[in-house]
Amino acid sequence: MSVVVNGAGDVRRPVASFGFDRGILIGIGFMLITTALFPVMNGMVKLLNAGYDPMQIVWARTLGHTIFMLMLFAPKRGLGIFRTTMPGAQFGRSMLLLASTACFFFAVKYVPLATAAAIGFIAPLIVNLLAVPMLGEKLSAGRIAAVVVGLLGVLIIIRPGTNVFHWASLFIIASSSCYALYQVYTRKVAGHDAPETSVVYSALLGTVVMTFVLPWVWRTPASWQDIVILSSLGLFGGLGHYFVARAMTYGAANIMSAFNYFQMIGSVIVGYLMFGEMPDWMTWAGTAIIVACGLYVAWNGSRVKKTA
Repeated sequence: MSVVVNGAGDVRRPVASFGFDRGILIGIGFMLITTALFPVMNGMVKLLNAGYDPMQIVWARTLGHTIFMLMLFAPKRGLGIFRTTMPGAQFGRSMLLLASTACFFFAVKYVPLATAAAIGFIAPLIVNLLAVPMLGEKLSAGRIAAVVVGLLGVLIIIRPGTNVFHWASLFIIASSSCYALYQVYTRKVAGHDAPETSVVYSALLGTVVMTFVLPWVWRTPASWQDIVILSSLGLFGGLGHYFVARAMTYGAANIMSAFNYFQMIGSVIVGYLMFGEMPDWMTWAGTAIIVACGLYVAWNGSRVKKTA
């Protein structure tokens, strides 16, 4: 699953200028690492989909993520890592991330990795729409137009009504919508719970839910190679989320989010090397439209904050 940053990161620190000082470059480095980690993880998921139920793969992903985060934060925070003042919101966040992951993992069995990544870039645009009723934010006419045009970019990629269209691409849209809601709820809990708590709960509750589902979909791994790949999903995903959070401590979210779009390059490389997939020109055109709209929304949002 791809991660889209739009100012809702769990850890962030504002910067005074757009100068690319050493701290900014470190943050960009962290973001570029994530653009390699997530495509590789998604490639492994697509590979595993040939022999395992997507729900078993989701369980491995969430369990590995939970273990990694607890190893990272529990030694310092102890049981306090589980202390939350907003248990309902944390439960909602975890369920939304679980739904987003499940939809994405199911879809990449049928949809090329680059196509899935490109459609996933609409999450920041959806967040802008949700922020109006849920967070009371106001949208300018320019940002509304960017959201509409970005959604048209999605239609160019999936091309409903043509022989190129695959119904599984709708699950990528559902995944992006769930992830957008997850980001909005992350904003809500950010001022109440510690970032480490939110990161742990992001996968913990999903792991519990999927453990109850597991007996119905379980298939014993056929080889040590499959065991290694299943075990590595949480590591890749956990590191990816951690590096995004680290990047936010070095630079403003609107700067860091621009480099998230490099995931498209990683997805093309992994898709081609592992599955012989290559996006056609319309997919590139739709991607360019979505990325341009996403960058405009991020730039417009940062300008509004500066003038406020």
